[in-house]
Amino acid sequence: MSLIVVGTMAFDAIETPFGKSGQTVGGSATYLAWSATNFVDTVNQVSVIGYDFPQEELEALAKRGVRFDGVERKTGEKSFFWAGRYHLDMNTRDTLDTQLNVLASFDPKIPDSYQGAEFLMLGNLMPSLQMSVIRQMKKRPKLIVLDTMNFWMDTAMSDLEAVLKEVDVLMVNDSEARQLSGQYSLVKAARQIRNMGPKFLVIKKGEHGALLFHEDQVFFAPALPLEDVFDPTGAGDTFAGGFIGHLAATRDISFENMKTAIIKGSALASFCVEKFGTHRMKEITRHDIEERMRQFVQLVNFDIQLTR
Repeated sequence: MSLIVVGTMAFDAIETPFGKSGQTVGGSATYLAWSATNFVDTVNQVSVIGYDFPQEELEALAKRGVRFDGVERKTGEKSFFWAGRYHLDMNTRDTLDTQLNVLASFDPKIPDSYQGAEFLMLGNLMPSLQMSVIRQMKKRPKLIVLDTMNFWMDTAMSDLEAVLKEVDVLMVNDSEARQLSGQYSLVKAARQIRNMGPKFLVIKKGEHGALLFHEDQVFFAPALPLEDVFDPTGAGDTFAGGFIGHLAATRDISFENMKTAIIKGSALASFCVEKFGTHRMKEITRHDIEERMRQFVQLVNFDIQLTR
């Protein structure tokens, strides 16, 4: 059930209607790792960090089973930094600052110790870097999951189209699915995108849940209604970490098991948004996850009497 996670380990500075985080640890690979380690014993991390990335964060992740053979530390440069402000609806946001720093020259390397991994999670990065990782794998993983965003559709579409042909699962939000496919209907969008390569498509709809498409099958998972949403920044990556973590733990990549993975990913994401940054992810226990899963079951479980 070996799992490789590729993405950013960075700093964020978040403003929401509930307050400001100040500089806090973030990055797609960081959220992915905190989430996936709830299900798997080992996460093989691939990323790049600067001299300023806190050692205590690395030590905390290492205690959870995260390996850093594939993480490069550039001692003369700062880590990637992003600052943003969320609007009152918590779905739209403005970018206030982006400092690529070490990410500008990031060239991910898959060490020999990671070879043979069965599951590969490609966090949101330049499509050419995602392709580079796939090509470095001496044996194709059992499942390759890719996350991307509209920025790459605008600036690197040909590279994105190439890497989509190599992956099994694509994760995008609803607006990105429409942009990528040119279709407004998400059902038509899913069909168009799966013709581009991925066998499975996950469309994330934030507070409105997530959709899973495969062939003529569709599954919808709602999001858990929450009283407090402080910071949605890492929710998508946390969702992806729960999704791939469950699949890697069970080694079952059937549509039926992906339904469970969607629910587990949604449960983890519902924790992530309760505090700024990764703070909430460091607190939760397996008991907390099980209780949150029960809430999801109660949310969607109902009896109905069908009459003729």
